[in-house]
Amino acid sequence: MTLLSGLVGALSTGAVEVVDLTAPLSARTPIIGLPEQFGQTRRFELTEISRYDAAGPAWYWNNFATGEHTGTHFDAPIHWVTGRELPDVSQVPPKHLIGPAAVLDVSAEAAADPDFLVEVEHVEAWQRTHGPLPEGGWLLVRTGWDARSEDDDVYANAGHTPGVSVACAKWLAEEAPVIGVGVETVGTDAGAAHSFDPPFPCHSYLLGAGKYGLTQLRNLAALPPTGAVLIASPLPIVDGSGSPCRVLALVEQ
Repeated sequence: MTLLSGLVGALSTGAVEVVDLTAPLSARTPIIGLPEQFGQTRRFELTEISRYDAAGPAWYWNNFATGEHTGTHFDAPIHWVTGRELPDVSQVPPKHLIGPAAVLDVSAEAAADPDFLVEVEHVEAWQRTHGPLPEGGWLLVRTGWDARSEDDDVYANAGHTPGVSVACAKWLAEEAPVIGVGVETVGTDAGAAHSFDPPFPCHSYLLGAGKYGLTQLRNLAALPPTGAVLIASPLPIVDGSGSPCRVLALVEQ
C-alpha cells in the first residue's frame, strides 16, 4: 500500500477527518476597516449573470468582486512593504501550501483580556509540553475569536482584539522554523498593532522574512495541539498580494 492510497483509505473510513477552517464568504463577511484617509477594501459582492433564464437557459453563474484580503485569506510576502521584492501569491511554492500545524490555545487568556498578546514565553511553554514547532509548518493561534464573526462590531471589538507581540512576531519570523502564522481574527496582527513599534509587527516581520499569514480561520478548537496537517489553497492571482482561500486540516482520529 502506498502512502497516498493509505491516506485515501483513511479518509474514506473516517480514520482521518477533514476539518474545514474556512469562514463562508458572503456580503456579511467582516472586512478590515482602515482610517478614512487610506484606500479601503470592498465587501464581497455576488452579481448574477444568469439563472436558468433568458440570459442563460441551462446554467446558473455569477460575477463576484471583493478585495484580496476578504474573509479567510492568505497573505503573501509582497502584501507588506517589507516584502515588496518577494513573491506574490501566484509564486508561492505549492509545497508551502501543505504542512504540519501547531495549535497554541490562548482562548482563556483572550476571553479575560481582548488585548492579550502572545509572547515568546507562551510559545516556549507550548514547546516544553508538545515538542518543537514543526519545520515548514504553521503556528495557529486559537483565541476563540471565531465565535464573534457573525457580528462585525463584536468581531472588531473597537480595535481590541488579541494578537502577537512585537518580540514574538520577530522571533517567529527570524528564529522559529514555521513558514506562517494563522489566526481567527480579521488580520494577523492585534487590534492595537497600529501603535506598536514597528506597527503591525506580524505583517512587517513575517512577510518581510518571506513567510505567510492566514486570517479569519474557524474551528481551530477541533484541532489537536500537534499532528494536524494544514492545506491552504489561495487563488494564484498574478501580482496578487493575497487571496481568499479554502483552508482545510487533516486530523487523525
